[in-house]
Formats: sequence, structure tokens, C-alpha cells
Amino acid sequence: MNLLVIKENKVRINHFIEWLIYIVLYTVIFILITNLFKSVYIDMQHTYIYSILIVLILSLLNSTIKPILVTLTMPLTGLTFGIFYPCINLFLLKVTDWILGRHFELKNLLIAFFVAVLLSIANFIMENLIIKPLVERVKKKWKE
Repeated sequence: MNLLVIKENKVRINHFIEWLIYIVLYTVIFILITNLFKSVYIDMQHTYIYSILIVLILSLLNSTIKPILVTLTMPLTGLTFGIFYPCINLFLLKVTDWILGRHFELKNLLIAFFVAVLLSIANFIMENLIIKPLVERVKKKWKE
């Protein structure tokens, strides 16, 4: 598997490698954020495995269901000046909670809302401060 893909004189990082970096960093961020709150429970016996599984499920939901929800709730999000948008992330966290059952539980809805907001902020920061500069650095190094 190549780290870089060259297509029509354009260089980019392999999508799988970029996705893997995203999953690993998002898992670390998820573990750090959930450790801040006692009402967010992840199975202590296999914390890292379930954290990776949670991030994989959230990634799948974000790429499939979230665009549909964002489109359907656009008027409500506009009326609330964007305040409703974190509720979509909260809903996806609750779906993940439902899928994993007793291995991942969000016991307090308000705290789960804060977790969703913090995950959104951390995701934005991670994208703009870590992943994009890393991709650009690899591209720049390859061109030299």
C-alpha cells in the first residue's frame, strides 16, 4: 500500500492512511473527553477496544446518517442560529449508546450534550491543526 497516490499530476495521501490517522486521533480525544465526566461510561475491562469501536460507529454514522439529518433539520438549525446542530451530534452519540448497550452508556443527557459539543470542537481543532498540516507536510516533502 502506497502512502502517497499520484493521479493526474496531483499528489495526495492514501485515503485509508488519512482515515486511520483520523480514527486514532479521534479515539484519543474521545477517551480524554469521556474521562472528564463520570456520567459517561465505557466498559472498563476493554476501554480502548470499545473506544475504537465507538469512534468507528460514530464515523460510520457521521458519513451516512448525519448528512441526511443536517439536510432535514436545516430550517430548525437556521431558526436557532446553529444551536440545534450539536443536538444532531448528541443524537448520533445516543444511537451509538443504543448500539453498544451496556458497554457504552450516556447517563445524563445534559452531560452528553456537552460531550457532543466538546467532540465537535476537538474534531474541528484536530482537522485544522493536525491532519491538514500533516497532509500538506507529506505532500510538500514528496515534491522536493
